[in-house]
Amino acid sequence: MGKVGLVILSTFLLLLSCEGRETPLKLGDWWGAMDVSETESLPFNFSISKDDNGSYIMKMYNAEEVVVVDEFEMNDGVIRIQMPIFEGYIEGTYSENSIQGSFIKESLNRVVPFHAAYGKRDRFEVTKDPATDVSGVWETYFNFGQDNQYPGKGIFKQTGNKVTGTFRTHSGDYRYLEGAINGTTVKLSAFDGAHVFLFTAEVADSTMQGTFYSGNHFVSPFQGKRNDAFELIDADELTFLKEGYDRFEFSFEDVEGKLVSLSDERFRNKAVLVQIMGTWCPNCLDETRFYVDFLKNNPSLDIEFVALAFEYAKTKEKAFEGIARLRERVGVDYTILLAQYGTSSKQKANEKLPMLNHVISYPTTIYIDKQGNVKKIHTGFNGPATGEKYELFKKEFSETIQELTEEVEIAAK
Repeated sequence: MGKVGLVILSTFLLLLSCEGRETPLKLGDWWGAMDVSETESLPFNFSISKDDNGSYIMKMYNAEEVVVVDEFEMNDGVIRIQMPIFEGYIEGTYSENSIQGSFIKESLNRVVPFHAAYGKRDRFEVTKDPATDVSGVWETYFNFGQDNQYPGKGIFKQTGNKVTGTFRTHSGDYRYLEGAINGTTVKLSAFDGAHVFLFTAEVADSTMQGTFYSGNHFVSPFQGKRNDAFELIDADELTFLKEGYDRFEFSFEDVEGKLVSLSDERFRNKAVLVQIMGTWCPNCLDETRFYVDFLKNNPSLDIEFVALAFEYAKTKEKAFEGIARLRERVGVDYTILLAQYGTSSKQKANEKLPMLNHVISYPTTIYIDKQGNVKKIHTGFNGPATGEKYELFKKEFSETIQELTEEVEIAAK
């Protein structure tokens, strides 16, 4: 072979050996931020490591919560990081120590600018000692002074400049919030793969005035005051059967296209728990994980669980893909029916379930006894971020299921 042939062969082998080789991401601590407005960014901390197979693992941290992400695509300087279960993803360009792009939810046409840099860094920059301690309970009103004002219960813990906690509302909690107080300014954030939440507030000893950002598509002013005795309306009293209805009914498709109704033989003479939810909803995910664990710990219970999914995916196929992803990732054994796709509007949910006075939250859970009577309807879900409230929920849930089944002793979790 001549010199030209050797050069061509060498070049070919070099290109072949480089094919598929991408710039590696640095392993260790990273700091990321999403631009929720022209002046405010939502920061969060994460780490990148590799598993035994050499695949990237991203762990996102929100106070006590750790969200594990394991789906990376990297090609020619472009990176895509698919969030677990939820449809959202981060996509952009990258180098070994930076990522520049967006967090995207295609079905909702939402795009939030995102950037990240390698290295350990505080979530929020702090330059001043705290001027007050926000630990305790705050009676809070979002959309303050507007027709659509709604209450929330802030529950916070402060250690030095660090602040953690959450806001509870009638639709559930606002996730594990983590942040800091800088003088009189409090900032709290959470990014869990679905929600992009930032809260900023100016705080005095007994009042706070702030702004809640949900991504870059929703802004709500809020005001709060200290009130250790404050409590939201009982979550069991918000949704109920309308006058003229004595039964809860549904008829929706399963993954095979078969209509499933509460009047089917499988539900006859059985207690039934109906979960109104969406695969896009982190509070619904918390609840689903709780149900999955509960059923594993109590396999002898004579009860049927069934979920009604209200999906904003634009097509039926995409909606069922989301349901399949949830089932696989969480290990859901109970039936999930597609109640709606194309929108997660609560008004549409009300139309699909006309026997309810209203659906004001995803999730909402309906408890039905063996005679088909609705015994309780629970609005929202107070997840692990709510601490004592979550422990109380677990106790009350076990007692309610015990009353519905009345036959099998429920195993303690």
